[in-house]
Amino acid sequence: MMRTLPNPALVRSGRHRDTVRLQRTAVERILSGADDRLLVIAGPCSAHDSGSMLDYVAGLTEIAARHDDDLYVVARVYVEKPRTRLGWPGLLLDPFLDGGNRVDEGIATARALLEAVADRGMPIAGEFVEPLLADYLADLICWGAIGARTVESPPHRRLASALPMPIGFKNRGDGAVAPAVDAMAAAAVPQPVFTIGDDGTPQWGISAGNLTTHLVLRGGESGPNHHESHVEKALDLLRPGQTHPTLIVDCSHGNSGKDHRNQPRVARDLADQISAGQTGIAGVMVESFIHEGCQPHSPAPRRGVSITDACLSLEQTEPVLAELAAAVRQRRRVVETSLVEAT
Repeated sequence: MMRTLPNPALVRSGRHRDTVRLQRTAVERILSGADDRLLVIAGPCSAHDSGSMLDYVAGLTEIAARHDDDLYVVARVYVEKPRTRLGWPGLLLDPFLDGGNRVDEGIATARALLEAVADRGMPIAGEFVEPLLADYLADLICWGAIGARTVESPPHRRLASALPMPIGFKNRGDGAVAPAVDAMAAAAVPQPVFTIGDDGTPQWGISAGNLTTHLVLRGGESGPNHHESHVEKALDLLRPGQTHPTLIVDCSHGNSGKDHRNQPRVARDLADQISAGQTGIAGVMVESFIHEGCQPHSPAPRRGVSITDACLSLEQTEPVLAELAAAVRQRRRVVETSLVEAT
């Protein structure tokens, strides 16, 4: 049985419009090189419990405040979970974690969570999986992702062309980077997009094209791609279309061998590159939550433990961010020395 979705205009509050606009500008400046801080996107693979997610954000906010001069920390609040086969699809589609798929309740639950995070002043990152539902959440998100499973999807590329925020395209699941670079080019141009209008009717229009798309290296079946040679090769792919190519590196997924305990090692490798003066690394992603590891999906999970990918704990995340902040400070010194020597 088909049900009616609520009008997006009745869901959006508009309370955070100006703040989110400033947050998006901050991310754009980092990606363009105008701000030499490092973008850090941290949080669980998927947000399954609003209470524990807000507790995590409170802890992350304290860590972020200590590194504000060097890092711009954005909370990963993913309410959609793409699946290769079957599995829990995320809070937006299954808010009760019971397979009931109450999307109407999911929209309200996911929206309330993002509003609560925004109320705390923390910038929000999200992944867009179902294009038709993007209008219910996008106004609160300052950085968006198109994942490895959907990077070659024309509807997702069209969606990215219309979203008013920086969008990171992840390399394909097998490790191929070229499809993500192609997606960036595709999303940069105006094109037809389809959505639900504020009056609840299906609508179409021509997007403006998104010039703030970028590449996210997340490793893949072929192995990790966070090492210096991988970063340089990826930047070479981006140089024909960008005067100052930058990218983000995901410490999890294929780069960690799907073992959360390897994330600090990946971050250390990135910190070494940044310390050496690599300005092409504009951001880092870290999967973390209140407690370490993960647990099986159930309607009544343990609080503060991921039900999808295993995460670092907040305590394990703190030294990772401190190391990255120190690397940014060292990069500034290297860049400054290079400029002095050039003159």
